[in-house]
Amino acid sequence: MGLTDRHATEPSLAPQTPVISGNTSGTTASPRPTLSAIQGGKSVPAEVPYRFSWRDWIDTGIAKGILGAISIGGVLLAWYLATRYQLDFYVRFGNIPTPMDVLDKVREVNQSTKFLTNVGISVRRVLFGFLIASALGITLGILIGRYKLFRALTMPALEIFRPIPAIAWVPMAIMLWPSNEVSIVFITFLGAFFPILINTIHGVEEIDEVLFRAASSLGTREIDLILYVVIPGALQHIFTGLSVGMGVAWVSLIAAEMISGQFGIGYFTWEAYSLISYAEIALGMITIGVLGLLCSKAIQLTSKLAMPWMGAAGGKK
Repeated sequence: MGLTDRHATEPSLAPQTPVISGNTSGTTASPRPTLSAIQGGKSVPAEVPYRFSWRDWIDTGIAKGILGAISIGGVLLAWYLATRYQLDFYVRFGNIPTPMDVLDKVREVNQSTKFLTNVGISVRRVLFGFLIASALGITLGILIGRYKLFRALTMPALEIFRPIPAIAWVPMAIMLWPSNEVSIVFITFLGAFFPILINTIHGVEEIDEVLFRAASSLGTREIDLILYVVIPGALQHIFTGLSVGMGVAWVSLIAAEMISGQFGIGYFTWEAYSLISYAEIALGMITIGVLGLLCSKAIQLTSKLAMPWMGAAGGKK
């Protein structure tokens, strides 16, 4: 076969430009833009321009503020309508104070320092109990989760005490401690201790064993293993326990103040019930909710500072 015949029979290796179907003018379609690099034998399409969506807007501070205001405003509106028209559909709102009644009571109690003193005492008690519970719960949780011998010696006894509600300790705490103040702090400590302990144990247990083997192969000391492998690995569970523990600490504190306290926001609320002052009851409840919210936000902020990688790793929904 001659050279001319071979060239005539073999297909051309030159790239063919596709022709648009139905194009009578004979013009060709321009190819879609692609990256010059070829990976895996396939062309990589050009990057699609980023578009700002409503999901991104939700993550902004302005959006969170607006949505939070709508949430709280909706509750206040429902409260106002239920008390304004005294709705009665099995749940009775006839004796519930209106938002304006509570606002008037806020102005009244702020004329003296009694209310603020009660708030300050409750905050001091919950912080003392919570800090002690955090230190002891995290320490024991790390030791129990890391060392099987320590777990076998301590967990059976702790599991006996764990189901006992903190409020059930009030009579015993009064006999154990020399003053009501220490007794209430002890009750608050018990409420926060077990959520922190259990979450810390789970956090240590879920650390990948490969990390321990890798650190040990590099000659890491046990104390460095605790500081640089165990604590960072369990940090997310630890902060979960701190968040839950703070909520339970407030529940335990208010119950203890109602039963055996002479000061505090729990005592203020129970005294208002004894005096049939409905507006003060609502004020005490709202104050407890606001204080608990502030404490939870403080823990969330601390967790973001301690775990900056969590924000980058979290997915958007």
